[in-house]
Amino acid sequence: MNKVDMFLVRYAEIGTKGKNRYVFEDILCKRIRKRLEPLGSFDVRRDFGRIYIEALSDYDYDEAINRLTKIFGIVGLCPVNVAEEFSYSSLKDAVVRHFHDNFDSFDFSFKVHTRRINKAFPMNSMEVDMEIGGDLLDEFEAKGLHVDVHKPDVMVEIELRGEKAYVYSKIIPGPGGLPVGTNGKAMSLLSGGIDSPVATYMVAKRGVEMNAVYYNSPPYTAQRALEKVEKLGTIVAQYAGPIKLYVVNFTEIQLCIYDNCPHDQLTIIMKRIMFQIAQRLAEQDDCHALVTGESIGQVSSQTMQSLGVIDAAVDFPVYRPVIGMDKQEIVEYSQRIGTFETSIEPYEDCCTIFVDKHPVTKPKMANILKSEKHLVGKIEELIDKAVETAEVKILK
Repeated sequence: MNKVDMFLVRYAEIGTKGKNRYVFEDILCKRIRKRLEPLGSFDVRRDFGRIYIEALSDYDYDEAINRLTKIFGIVGLCPVNVAEEFSYSSLKDAVVRHFHDNFDSFDFSFKVHTRRINKAFPMNSMEVDMEIGGDLLDEFEAKGLHVDVHKPDVMVEIELRGEKAYVYSKIIPGPGGLPVGTNGKAMSLLSGGIDSPVATYMVAKRGVEMNAVYYNSPPYTAQRALEKVEKLGTIVAQYAGPIKLYVVNFTEIQLCIYDNCPHDQLTIIMKRIMFQIAQRLAEQDDCHALVTGESIGQVSSQTMQSLGVIDAAVDFPVYRPVIGMDKQEIVEYSQRIGTFETSIEPYEDCCTIFVDKHPVTKPKMANILKSEKHLVGKIEELIDKAVETAEVKILK
């Protein structure tokens, strides 16, 4: 496929914003520039409710599409051809060139739809529709092109604005949502499973910048388990932007809990401490919430009672975007965003190492607090050490 002149960015939710819409548009433009920077020189600009991306140098078209369709805030991407002059003959040339650039065969129906924003153009919208439609039939009818004004296979959009004419006919779907950086920052508890990468993606889609923490338990967890998490974070970062990942050594803390607390409460107490560490790291980075991939009833630590007891360990709000989804829904979501195949690689995470055969499913806060008293004077220093020695990796 040949390189097109530019791309028109379509957004949806941003368009519902009021007087601060320009803030969302500016951040989206910034995200676009950053993602395209390695590919060449591009002019990214806002213009009357539109965002245009114009290539100023040679670039990899397919890779540009791949990057742009993973930017939150973009719901559609339209490859655009631009008329060199603000005249009908130049517009006709642009439309014919657009067909050659974007279609390999022409056995389909079409309709032309013109928006004449600049009334200085010498023809009205209906006249442009009819004349361009006729010119396209002259050029491609012998190859199968035909008109259908009711249910066309291809809608040829023409915009006459400013001193230019823009032609596009394809909408390449984007992920939607809001641009990352418009809604603060959060800390995700990222594991190697299916759920937490999906949860991280979903919160980032709402415009939230994501950091993450992973609890590593060598020698009980292999190096490949950490590599798996890094790979998952990198996949999500293609959408969410760079993710700052904290790798926390959790082995000593787990052993301390194992040696001093009832084994049927191990997972609950362990997760409470995980949350406390995550909150301390989040506070360091000016995050506003924790994010997890828990779904009600999926395992013993995800019952309503368990979640309530775990949340009580921190002051931060805890967001669980997949909490009402069943496993198959989460699996389908992970397949859609590209994390599933990595998530099912067979490497243990720290949450599955010291699980009791009969874990408590309806923990009572009083019983958990009583058990945690056995940790006083033993675990505080371990938590401090875990926070202070956390390894930082930037995933992108």
